[in-house]
Amino acid sequence: MVVSGEMYELGSRKSTIRELFEYGKQRAAIVGKDNIFDFSLGNPNVPVPEYIKETIFELLNGQDSTSVHGYTAAAGDLESRECIAQSLNERFGTNFAAENLFMTSGAAAAITICFKALSEKSDEIITFAPYFPEYKVFVESVGAKLEVVPAEPTNFQINFADFEERINENTKAVIVNSPNNPSGVVYSEKTILKLVELLKRKEQEYNHPIFLISDEPYRELAYDHVPVPYLTNYYKNTLVCYSYSKSFSLPGERIGYIVVPNEIVDFDVVYSAIAGAARVLTHVCAPTLFQKVVAKCAGKPSDIHIYEKNRELLYNSLIEAGFSCVKPEGAFYLFPKALEEDDIAFCERAKKYDLLVVPGSSFGCPGYFRIAYCVKTSNIERSLPLFRKLAEEYTNKGKTEII
Repeated sequence: MVVSGEMYELGSRKSTIRELFEYGKQRAAIVGKDNIFDFSLGNPNVPVPEYIKETIFELLNGQDSTSVHGYTAAAGDLESRECIAQSLNERFGTNFAAENLFMTSGAAAAITICFKALSEKSDEIITFAPYFPEYKVFVESVGAKLEVVPAEPTNFQINFADFEERINENTKAVIVNSPNNPSGVVYSEKTILKLVELLKRKEQEYNHPIFLISDEPYRELAYDHVPVPYLTNYYKNTLVCYSYSKSFSLPGERIGYIVVPNEIVDFDVVYSAIAGAARVLTHVCAPTLFQKVVAKCAGKPSDIHIYEKNRELLYNSLIEAGFSCVKPEGAFYLFPKALEEDDIAFCERAKKYDLLVVPGSSFGCPGYFRIAYCVKTSNIERSLPLFRKLAEEYTNKGKTEII
């Protein structure tokens, strides 16, 4: 073959989420944009905060072009890393400095860099269903193997019985995502303490470190004052991967970072491996302008009231319509149970009403579906009668079968 067969497969077969998003655009050209209810993509609809806009103009007008458009060090602009580290210390009681941060082009880059830095041949990385499907692509791209622990459907916390069966001497890292995509669940402190206790025990048993990778793009999107544990305070071998895509509504600017705490085993070795992995993955430096923007705005509040309103409206209405769902505590996703065993068939049926939702099988959790409610509230309001009609199809089908 003239090209890599593996890369051709990845490029020609898009993710289910992207396929749905593109289908929605094609369908909108036929029936009109307002008649498509696209809940496929986690693209923030909350406007960029005014303080972000003001900071951009301030930087562009107040500094010479080389300082905002030129290269920084590969690890990131020193002053920006210092500002972000100080903000984290104030919020979470940590003790980070600039040297503990490595700026990246978003969380996807941060996660993949960590996988590349840690993994050697035969290594395994564990995650918990439901999980972000790109983890599999990222892990396999660095030559490691992704092991998936099945979901705990009663509350979507961690299925510890199955986890303990899957963890083994080849386990190099465990990745957690809280608030979670797609369930919206926040891992409780009780869950984190149990996870940490098990990891410490297994580190001793296998006589090597097991890293905890915390994927945190939704950290600020937590509702009802639910606490989101900061994992470096619980487990020393933690790497934090963060993105400003959701908190500041900046997904297209690709800006985030990795935190490497001083307490991690062989800090200098791990940090150097992260720098090396970034180099191999063609990282030169994260976008300079937005390094400076997020540093100046670090710790400022995120506006989540629209997401809170959408969550309440959609969750309550779907429950009334006959759906069952664990109520999300964060992020901007709902993960209800499909009304038939085949979640893919259910999502195809939903298309009849121009409801575009993602099957749970894409997240390692068949029998469910994901709704991204980071859309206009008016779109949700207009979609509710259609969800009810969809549910009624199954209710009527059941009555017919009984007769």
